[in-house]
Amino acid sequence: MADINCNAEMTAYHRDEVTLSLNQQRDMRTRRDAGRTRLENGLDTAEKPQPREVRSQGSYQMRTMVQDPENDYDIDDGAYFRHDDLKDDDGLDLSPLVARQRVCDALKWDGRFKQEAEVKSNCVRQAYAAGYHIDVPVYRVMIVKDWQGNETERYELASGDAWVISDARAVTRWFNNKVKELNENDSELNEGQADGSQLRRVTKLTKKFARRADWKAKTTSGITITKLVVDHFVASADRDDTSLRETWKKINAALVWSTQVAHPVVDKNLAESGDEQVTHFRTCLKAALDTLAALDKDDCTRAQARQAWDDVFDTTFFSDQPDPDASKKAAAGGSVMEVTKVETARRDDGGGRFG
Repeated sequence: MADINCNAEMTAYHRDEVTLSLNQQRDMRTRRDAGRTRLENGLDTAEKPQPREVRSQGSYQMRTMVQDPENDYDIDDGAYFRHDDLKDDDGLDLSPLVARQRVCDALKWDGRFKQEAEVKSNCVRQAYAAGYHIDVPVYRVMIVKDWQGNETERYELASGDAWVISDARAVTRWFNNKVKELNENDSELNEGQADGSQLRRVTKLTKKFARRADWKAKTTSGITITKLVVDHFVASADRDDTSLRETWKKINAALVWSTQVAHPVVDKNLAESGDEQVTHFRTCLKAALDTLAALDKDDCTRAQARQAWDDVFDTTFFSDQPDPDASKKAAAGGSVMEVTKVETARRDDGGGRFG
């Protein structure tokens, strides 16, 4: 069986086409910080209490955001208020909708934005002309006692017409702990990498795959994809291409059995059996794996392997890459022989196989 090593191409694709550039990351932080300042100024102007804390969450905080050609990015920046600070003038608890409206009014306090903040069912959204938006989920922090009388904090999200127990920061901790566990188990996976681990890279590559322009509105959510990758991750030292493909195989096998996906930190499901968006993701994944079956042919060439990855990611990036072994060949006196695995040795000139 052939084993064309496309790790160099995959690493370059992840770096150049998947990970946000430093300028994009800097711009995100600037927008986020400006949003926090607007919230603070708006609440002060309205003489309303400030949140106890504001914390980024979701893919921004997990560092799994991926490039989007339409700048369709969202930053989740949760506002956590003390319970006593979300009351009306009569001292009554604000309803979830009124709490979100208070935050929304604060964000548009000076009327400077052409596109004003708006109340959504689970957050307040501030859209920007550049194409992305900041979502501000509104939480209240409740002090409750456990069965031993010890006080603990409980976080409730203003969701629709209800206060729902929720804390997205727990999801961030869950993912980052998974990354940490893998790094501790196999430090080589993190060696020389700027963004943490192979798990994070495979998660981002999978999200990039699923968010192709014509699939984006049909596929499942980023957190569902992240959960699937974590549950079925297959590590492969120095081979992100292998890790990605093997992880996809396990995800596909699981989704053939059921599209139900459990939430990582609370007792509910991200998707139920028969979920339409997960089913769409599974269909795309199956097609990608069928395309990548070309890599298993004994006479598969590097050019064919690159084309398969191009087809999967709907790009020409892989085929456009320089040959990573060119310098080795030059040093060896211009030989065009490429050895990829013990079963075969082949020419890198179009597929003539030897041995």
